[in-house]
Amino acid sequence: MGNKRSQIEMSEEEIQAFLEEERVAIVTSFGPRGWPHSMPLWYQVTDGRIRSWTFRKSQKVKNLERDPRATVLVEAGYDVYPELRGVMYEAETVIHDDPEIVLDYGLGSIERYSPGGGEPDEAMIEAFRAQAAKRVVLEFIPVHTVTWDHRKLGGVY
Repeated sequence: MGNKRSQIEMSEEEIQAFLEEERVAIVTSFGPRGWPHSMPLWYQVTDGRIRSWTFRKSQKVKNLERDPRATVLVEAGYDVYPELRGVMYEAETVIHDDPEIVLDYGLGSIERYSPGGGEPDEAMIEAFRAQAAKRVVLEFIPVHTVTWDHRKLGGVY
């Protein structure tokens, strides 16, 4: 298996392209009873790191305040085995609550997730500013990375 493992690893450039292409990360933290707590989040890549935002009072934030370790999974190709691709980070989480950092993240999500992207108007900026007061940005700093791209095997296992 070791030989196949090295064949399907992604390069740093492939990782970044894959993360830009995909849209949803599954973030797993440790819940209050010690069980894994997995949730889907939209994300952005900033300086090579996955960032997301969520409500300050959410369970995932409480979990990450208690224990900043998280697993972040982005995957694709789940319909057909030879198309499986993914990036999994074991990460330390930094929680940003500075309103300007949170607002910048929110405005960046318009470009990434809104059809057509575009520049936000003043009303949209004010709506995001109001949201920023209730949210935090989660920044995931990779400690260990695992990647796979089964397309590299050409259907031979």
